[in-house]
Amino acid sequence: MSQDHNQTPSPGRRALIAGGAAAALGVLLAPGIRLIEVGQANAAEGVAARAPGTTASSAVRWGMLIDATRCSSECDACVSACNREVGLSGGTAPTDSQWVRKIDLKDLRTGKQASAPMMCQHCANPPCVDVCPTGASFKRADGIVLVDRHACIGCRYCMMACPYKARSFVHEPLAEQTPEVPRGKGCVEGCTLCVHRVDAGRLPACVEACPTGAIVFGDLNDPDSLISQRIRSIPTTQVRADLGLDTGIRYHGI
Repeated sequence: MSQDHNQTPSPGRRALIAGGAAAALGVLLAPGIRLIEVGQANAAEGVAARAPGTTASSAVRWGMLIDATRCSSECDACVSACNREVGLSGGTAPTDSQWVRKIDLKDLRTGKQASAPMMCQHCANPPCVDVCPTGASFKRADGIVLVDRHACIGCRYCMMACPYKARSFVHEPLAEQTPEVPRGKGCVEGCTLCVHRVDAGRLPACVEACPTGAIVFGDLNDPDSLISQRIRSIPTTQVRADLGLDTGIRYHGI
């Protein structure tokens, strides 16, 4: 994202939007139609390469497969890598931003336990986008769900709509930000699948950091990609599949 990471929406601007301009802005900045839509979407490792400079395309759908059978509850390498990559404090208080968090699961019927990272699920039908009054929450053509912080008015409707509790609100001013990941006080944020890395042909930070290979990233639309091959070979599930959101994050072993 090529936005100025030092710019923070002013109180006056927020008041203007909240006071009546939100509806008009919603027309101009309709969900899914933002400047980031024209960001590059070059391939990551294990996916057929795309020419540099091409725009995000619906021919590609980026996603992840998380194998909980390879994920240890004691390991938080993915969380730590995410925090370093995007400049998060690593705190777990309600006012701290968490883009990825580890959750421990237990099947009450069988006693089976599992651990896995939970983040934005990058839904094909994202409820966060549906409820956003300004178009700040949007989905790129390649399936990555993002927040344009310059259009975000901090209403937090998207946080209430997300069934995965995958978004955080920035309560305090930010300093020493990562240039590739603009953030701002008064805005909502969440996992971007490391879109700045993906657009440069690299893997998300959590994928690179995982010591057991439990996280596979790639193009869900490409039947020959590693992630598609894995999904065909092992049973997988979507968290809250009953909601019909068609998530881009798939799990095995939960």
